[in-house]
Amino acid sequence: MVAEDFLHDARVREWLGGIEPAWTLLTFDSLRALRQPLSTSDGPIRFATNLTADDVQASPAARNALILIKRVVESAGLAVTATGNLTRAVVAEMSKVIDWPDYDQADAFRFSKVINEPDFMPLHIVRLLCEAAGLVKIKRGKLVATPNAKQRLAEPGGLVALLAQIAFWRFDLSYFARGLLGSWPQDDIGIALWSLSVCGNDWQSAENLTRLCTIPRLEMLTGDWDRTPFAFEGRILRPLLWFGLLDHRDEQITESRFSKRHFYRKTRLFDRLLTFAVEIERAPVRYRH
Repeated sequence: MVAEDFLHDARVREWLGGIEPAWTLLTFDSLRALRQPLSTSDGPIRFATNLTADDVQASPAARNALILIKRVVESAGLAVTATGNLTRAVVAEMSKVIDWPDYDQADAFRFSKVINEPDFMPLHIVRLLCEAAGLVKIKRGKLVATPNAKQRLAEPGGLVALLAQIAFWRFDLSYFARGLLGSWPQDDIGIALWSLSVCGNDWQSAENLTRLCTIPRLEMLTGDWDRTPFAFEGRILRPLLWFGLLDHRDEQITESRFSKRHFYRKTRLFDRLLTFAVEIERAPVRYRH
């Protein structure tokens, strides 16, 4: 079994609470391969680049990226500020057409008289993704489309793969986990994605998924409260919602007036987008929350 000695550590066993991580099913070589930088050709993680139009529309990040790109093309550029953000007028216009999973726009804008781009998180994320993907760029005070953008509008089948790779392998998503636990677990995104592929079919709590899908560091397993589920949700699970790869629901915790327990499961798009070339030592069990 992979990492057998590691799993015998008392701190790790206490943290797992009897849960066996999904990644222990892998051979050592496959585990190591999933921890390597993303390969665009023959690596263990394969992204589909020929998704259908319906698949692309099922991904909020890709769907809204196409909305932004189309608006940039049709308007011959959108005005930006000196800091490179879209102007308030543009943000106000885009707020009418951008939608995002588990995002209450009215609540987010409740205390703001004026809305700057970073205040409108979905638009800010989509604009940054499109820039990093080389689909738009800032030129002479405007956000303008590149030749690649027009090609993506005509052939969007690879857009989900492109944006997801940028988000998880090039962006630092620690902001969404309040900076907790440094780069963990995003630096093991390959392990997390493969683990979700085998244990994410049924609804699972964020706490269970954290134990099933991540490799903890011993120094994390201290402190007054368990920070790992919060970091895993912020850096992995909730961003996967952006791409339409997970569903989410929550339940009120009976002993708490304000707290909720969050549950996630794979969507159809997860297995449409992602396949894995790995070897396992034994057949996976059927995981339940």
